[in-house]
Amino acid sequence: MKKMKKKKRTKKQAKRLNNREYSNILLIFTGIFVLMIGYLVHFQVVKSRETINNPYNARLETFEQRVIRGSILANDGQLLAYTRIEEDGKETRVYPFGCTFSHVLGYSEYGKTGIEELGNFQLLTSNAYFIEKFINELKEQKNIGDTLVTTLDVELQTAAHDALGDKKGAVIVLEPSTGNVRALVSKPDYDPGQVAVQWGELSSSADSVLLNRAMQGLYPPGSTFKIITLLEYLREHQFRDEEYSFTCEGKVPVGNTSISCYHGNRHGQLDLKTAFAKSCNSAFADMGRSFNVPSFRNLAELLLFDSELPLAFPYSKSSFKLQASDPEALHMMTAIGQGDTLVTPMHMVMIMSAIVNDGVLMTPRFLDRTESYTGAVVVERYPVTEYGELITAKEAEILKEYLRGVVEEGTASRLQSDQYLAAGKTGTAEYSSDKNKSHAWFTGYVSGEKPDLAVCVLVEGAGSGSEYAVPVAKRIFDAYYAEE
Repeated sequence: MKKMKKKKRTKKQAKRLNNREYSNILLIFTGIFVLMIGYLVHFQVVKSRETINNPYNARLETFEQRVIRGSILANDGQLLAYTRIEEDGKETRVYPFGCTFSHVLGYSEYGKTGIEELGNFQLLTSNAYFIEKFINELKEQKNIGDTLVTTLDVELQTAAHDALGDKKGAVIVLEPSTGNVRALVSKPDYDPGQVAVQWGELSSSADSVLLNRAMQGLYPPGSTFKIITLLEYLREHQFRDEEYSFTCEGKVPVGNTSISCYHGNRHGQLDLKTAFAKSCNSAFADMGRSFNVPSFRNLAELLLFDSELPLAFPYSKSSFKLQASDPEALHMMTAIGQGDTLVTPMHMVMIMSAIVNDGVLMTPRFLDRTESYTGAVVVERYPVTEYGELITAKEAEILKEYLRGVVEEGTASRLQSDQYLAAGKTGTAEYSSDKNKSHAWFTGYVSGEKPDLAVCVLVEGAGSGSEYAVPVAKRIFDAYYAEE
């Protein structure tokens, strides 16, 4: 009798065990199913546009066969790019402003770049009225693609483009409170409407005409890097700037050589604000001798050197290479923006934008919204997004005070105006063994009755920042405050 009961209990246990195994298997398959559904939803909502937008995706050809490429507008509604239908039915992409917006708009033949690439999916998607679409499909006619409204400002873009003239370089204008890219110029440039005709010449250009220097050009930052050196000094000295004193003799010895101020200028007795305003190489090189290199590197990384940037366009990554074991001369050169440090103009304006915006960087954005081609329907809005805090609000306020001093009594005094308050930092960056060859830099901002603007100007091989980059910034600021 006891054996029978034991046998029955064993069968019940076996049944329970089998049921548990079936339950586990069911849970596993249910989990796999849920994951698959989740991935499909993620793909449709997040990844589908990216995948379809891939230039190697043959599905794009289907889109192009069914939809006339949509228009691109400036922030005030002016046409920047549209598709014209010729009498023979041929579609021609037209850029009314010619080369003025070349690198930021990009081109749509021989591949796609710029906003033409960024918004390719939207431009080849039609949200026209459904009856219109139905009739067009019955007639086997193409529907008209959606319209992209950008953050670009025609007046500022034109001012930046004209101010840079025939010099190589880059200009970027960014709105710190929103991240809106108001202007982006890279030179030499090209007419996007002539890319198909001039492709051979453009693609093999010795001047790298197709390179977007604003996003992809890497340059030694010169004295604009003293913004970061200044902040490192302040951090290491608990922001007691009143204790700083330095006597500039025009150069500072290092080993068997020396680091000189621009043109060997002797600045004499300096406090920290005057050293920054006058851009004294001797003072800042001397600071570099004593820096805690891991701390200096950490600050550079907080400011996104050697980091991924939140940018929608292809870009080059800025680099900060200093190591504690490097020679003293390299420590000093790094502190004045020379050495092995390289940066893009876009990165520099992002740092300035964060300073202006109380230490918080807003993600740069080129697109405001997508509309149906008639403008009757807003298909999608692209939100203003906060990337994060790069420095504290207190640090940002202190840096702004120093940057204002550069205009009030320093190397950017040409920016003084009754209409607005300008601030910033000039830079003259040597890039070869020939000391007479240098890039001209200015990065700064303008404040007044309108929203603040941050700007970065880089003029390749021109000379000093105060002589060649500052005038470009002034024309942009003047144009901004001349707008109705």
